[in-house]
Amino acid sequence: QVQLVESGGGLVQPGGSLRLSCAASGFSLDAYAVGWFRKVPGKEREGVSCISSSGGTPYYADSVKGRFTISRARNTVYLQMNSLKPEDTDVYYCAADPGATMCLETDFASWGQGTQVTVSS
Repeated sequence: QVQLVESGGGLVQPGGSLRLSCAASGFSLDAYAVGWFRKVPGKEREGVSCISSSGGTPYYADSVKGRFTISRARNTVYLQMNSLKPEDTDVYYCAADPGATMCLETDFASWGQGTQVTVSS
């Protein structure tokens, strides 16, 4: 059974850092594109950052470029979040799909339950 479990969320002050982790079980992430998404009110989940199965240049949303870094190791995907802002507050979801070519919610079939990130003083 394909399962993705996120961890690492929490409360942090503006300017702080968090590292989110997404552990996969029941399958190998090696052949999967993976990504991190967050919910936008009234819209589908927004792609924050995605990386293909072959590596290459990751995608980052303009709002997080230079602050967030996606990486993968073994069967886990990470999102290092630096210089956090209050507007980064959201539930962050990881997703995986062997055929995803875009960092869009509709490209990904397997999803975790999400982890809450709150940026507040």
